[in-house]
Amino acid sequence: MNRMLAHMAWANAKTITHLQSLPEESLAAYATNPEWHVAEIIHHIVDSGDHYAFRISGIPALTKPGDPCIDDVLAIADLARIKEQAAIVDKALLDCVDLDDVQIEFKNYSDNLVKRWRSTILSQSIHHATEHRAQIASALEAKGFKPVDLDELDLWAFEVETDV
Repeated sequence: MNRMLAHMAWANAKTITHLQSLPEESLAAYATNPEWHVAEIIHHIVDSGDHYAFRISGIPALTKPGDPCIDDVLAIADLARIKEQAAIVDKALLDCVDLDDVQIEFKNYSDNLVKRWRSTILSQSIHHATEHRAQIASALEAKGFKPVDLDELDLWAFEVETDV
């Protein structure tokens, strides 16, 4: 799990760095749904990670329950902030690896009471970020921008670059 979370943090940072190299209008790129554009997706990755980390640990990484979510990404300049926030959230998720794997009871987004293992939520945080990075690549490519090269973000590339 440590390696997977370290890879996720690395891939999230690489994705944001790539976005920082693109023109402003790339943030509005989408594949099929104009409301699900690149700026919204990258915000969603980090904001959701923040919520996952709190759900698992009970310790706020960026926001507490009842606080507003992190600020939206509206411009390329906002990516510097979101990159810093991603690093904080990704570290908070990595810190959760050492917690006991117990079931946590909470109300989900539909206000239904559910029980989830900590390990399930932590695994979902990794899967969630991977899925949405792929959506970013598709959205950029669909609108003619240089997409994130997902092959450069795989675990093989992570091991080569980080020697982990």
